[in-house]
Amino acid sequence: MSGREKLLLLLAVTLCLLPAPPARAQATDWKKIVIPPLHEFHPVQPRRIELANGLVLFLQEDHELPLVRGTAQIRGGSREEPAEKVGLVRIYGEVWRTGGTHGQTGDQLDDFLEARAAKVETSGAMDSTFVSLDCLKENFDEVFKAFVDLLRQPEFREDKIVVAKSRVNTSIARRNDNIFEIASREADKLVYGANSPYARVPEYATVTPVSRDDLLNWHRTFVHPNNIILGVVGDFDSKILEAKLRQAFESWPRGPAAKKAEINFQEPKPGYYFVAKDDVTESAIRMVHLGTTRDNPDFFALEVLNQAFGEGFSSRLFSNIRSKRGLAYYVFGGVGAAFDHPGIFQMAMGTKNGTTATSIDALYAELDAVQKNPPSADELKKAKDGLLNSFVFRFDSKAKVLRERMVYEFYGYPADFLERYRVGVGKVTAQDVARVARQYMHRDRLAVLVIGKAADFDRPLSSFGRLTAVDITIPTGAVAKAKGPVTSNAEGRALLARVIEGLGGAAKVRSVKSLRTKLDMQMKTPMGEMAMTADQLIVFPDQFWQKMTMPMGDILFVVSPAVAFIKGPMGTQDLPASQKQDILGEMKRDPLSVAQHADDPKYAFTAGGSEKVGEVEASVLDVTADGAELRWFVDPQSGRILRATWQTTGPSGPGERVVEYGDWKTVEGLTLPFKETRTLGGEKEGSVDVKEIEVNPPVDPKLFEKPA
Repeated sequence: MSGREKLLLLLAVTLCLLPAPPARAQATDWKKIVIPPLHEFHPVQPRRIELANGLVLFLQEDHELPLVRGTAQIRGGSREEPAEKVGLVRIYGEVWRTGGTHGQTGDQLDDFLEARAAKVETSGAMDSTFVSLDCLKENFDEVFKAFVDLLRQPEFREDKIVVAKSRVNTSIARRNDNIFEIASREADKLVYGANSPYARVPEYATVTPVSRDDLLNWHRTFVHPNNIILGVVGDFDSKILEAKLRQAFESWPRGPAAKKAEINFQEPKPGYYFVAKDDVTESAIRMVHLGTTRDNPDFFALEVLNQAFGEGFSSRLFSNIRSKRGLAYYVFGGVGAAFDHPGIFQMAMGTKNGTTATSIDALYAELDAVQKNPPSADELKKAKDGLLNSFVFRFDSKAKVLRERMVYEFYGYPADFLERYRVGVGKVTAQDVARVARQYMHRDRLAVLVIGKAADFDRPLSSFGRLTAVDITIPTGAVAKAKGPVTSNAEGRALLARVIEGLGGAAKVRSVKSLRTKLDMQMKTPMGEMAMTADQLIVFPDQFWQKMTMPMGDILFVVSPAVAFIKGPMGTQDLPASQKQDILGEMKRDPLSVAQHADDPKYAFTAGGSEKVGEVEASVLDVTADGAELRWFVDPQSGRILRATWQTTGPSGPGERVVEYGDWKTVEGLTLPFKETRTLGGEKEGSVDVKEIEVNPPVDPKLFEKPA
């Protein structure tokens, strides 16, 4: 037996001879399990340094991984942007990075960072803007140089401004797609006022005027060292990093201090507000009034009240309305508290259209109950335990502690506010919770917002009180034109006659009642370019039927003055009124439709000037078609329309639609284009190839009836 084996045998024998440890009593009831008190919470605080020029540094060493991350927060955000240019800070926050610097384009910066697995990013927010970096420790010096260059010498190149504005316009065009986003946006408007910086949203008309000069002026106004807080966390030596930061920033002179926008806050007008959304099967409910701020001495009591009342799985709203009654897809509520302005008290809920009124009753009942019967001792304990036991996970890394410390610096809160939170919550009593429930929750101040399909509600909203309709129509941003009679000039009439002759003559044009076409289409979609086929029927002047065959199945569009719906694999739903009007407007602009209204007093034709289209010097004809405007570029020899343009609003916002016509062929005495290529705002929309045309086919009226 080896020496090692003898040692192991001796150890085993010794362990066998040791007395057994005393048996521990095993709890038979989970309620008897003794839970030890929480450890004291003393997070490792970052080191604060203030330079002579006012720039504040926070350095937080963390040697767990060989990474360095930094964020510069600059005072001044969208609440300071002018009302006529809402969206400026959002555009600024994007183009600051994509536009690059004086010596390096944004695309070149992309390549530089990608080669080092690093990031330098910018963004804009309500009260500040940000520049951040994230890199390996070994690459910090060169990435930090790019960070400083971007911070101090951005270029804001014009081509990137165009892209950024297009992105904002896309978000505007799609902002009514989601019912819960609508609820949040419109609730903010009710509480703060539609024109408040805390509620206003970009519009096409406010995005359009934003210029490169605006971005440069914003940068000159706000980006100064005395307006910046820079926090860095990662694998570094604080003394060495401090020296690098001083070298980079100490010579930067102070600038004017950022001025916070002066904003007045008033309670919303109590009442009931309704947004009609007939294409949904569920409703969203918001009950709102002004909340408070975090520096309020009652903040900790409100945190406990919120946890017991409307936050978490054991809260009253969740337990009573969702779990027990099954009314809600989601439900939450509480008194909101922001750092430097009033938050929002709200009760929010999503439910079926058919239980909307019942759900409003349920929310009212819970609000009344919490004031008459405040949380019990058991509810209070669960709420406090929930807050305190989860608290450590909110700040379980040095990076999170650093970020919180920067927030307190930004808003002027005590440096130890994080530690005060646990102590403050721990001291809250049942009496405190009962008092703040009465003091900060007011049924008589509530503005009640509902979004949904009124026809499906279990009872009319008007049964609660006077109802105010909320219009969420997206303004087009177009400048209103003076109303007046539409008139034609002689040249316009003559050019129109040439177009009609090119189509097949006046008699043939007037004889067309309907057209059926088979199409091959290549269209741009949110999922990329997609090939599809279509069977399309137009009954002049205002009935449109189209069945599109796509990879995911058939989609049917039907529009007439009486109906507008789409039918697909997921069922049938109404088209929004704006989309219906767009399709009817397109029908008015159809060349054959325009030609059929040559003598209609609601139509006007004005010729003037010429423009090169390909190799042809085309004559320009402006057309007003019963309110729908467009411009034709006509070959004066053949009378064929080479191009049509008009202003419209697409998924990316307003822009000029350009339709190029080609491959003209004659069918049953009618000469029509068999190819169309479309762009909107300079971006390709798609192309259409006509495979077959049938003139005046038999039409089944049932095609234009909405299915049950």
